[in-house]
Amino acid sequence: MDPDQLDRFERDGYLLVEGLLDGEETELLQTAARADARMQEAAMAVADSDGRRTGLSLWNHPADDIYGAIARSRRIVDAMEQLLGGEVYHYHSKLSAKQPREGGKWEWHQDYGYWYQNGCLWPDMASVMIAIDPATTRNGCLKVIRESHRLGRIEHGISGEQTGADPQRVEQILERLPLVECEMQPGDGLYFHANLLHASAANTSDQSRWALLCCYNAARNNPTKEHHHPCYTPLEKLPDTGIKAIGAKPSPAGQQFMHPEEDETTADSRR
Repeated sequence: MDPDQLDRFERDGYLLVEGLLDGEETELLQTAARADARMQEAAMAVADSDGRRTGLSLWNHPADDIYGAIARSRRIVDAMEQLLGGEVYHYHSKLSAKQPREGGKWEWHQDYGYWYQNGCLWPDMASVMIAIDPATTRNGCLKVIRESHRLGRIEHGISGEQTGADPQRVEQILERLPLVECEMQPGDGLYFHANLLHASAANTSDQSRWALLCCYNAARNNPTKEHHHPCYTPLEKLPDTGIKAIGAKPSPAGQQFMHPEEDETTADSRR
């Protein structure tokens, strides 16, 4: 990343990179995700406060599939290491599937609002969201509060089946900081800090809104306790050609997905 991109991430808490995946790589991801029966069978139906549900498949370790090739791609990992200032490891990845007319909203939250519960002492963590479908205001694209990562961790509680930030606090923040709708084209990538407040509306359109999210933790921020996400595990980077080399390979038979009862973060946040 160039100095201007690094400055924008530090200032705003997020950075949109258009065409993070090229056209061929994006098509491979779309093909694999749509045909991935194991991924779809493992999806948790997460309800929002209105009862609408979004499919969420989550796994801890990158496998020998297209999702693992993306998560270990040098262009993505090197950029994340620049943004977080040192070596990172794969914390987990997830596929969020908002189906047409039924996909739920994601409440305002910080990822560190609950990753904090996992023994991560510093918010030296970030994610990159890669659009599989076009993400628009009509189908529930991600929205962020610019510069909110500077506010520190905000108290979180349960909203529906999700962990959400204190609504009164969010209301006060929105009076002072700008809300940004992050519309994206397939293959675009959005890097965002673990303390950035973000949310998304329900998908009331006729178009699906699927996205792949790869989450990383700084190696120096190794959790103080074992939890349902990994402690420091060295990440073997792949050359950028690795995505096309593996092709539209879906989840292998041995891939381990997380199930709702294993999500200790949600249980901790109820305390």
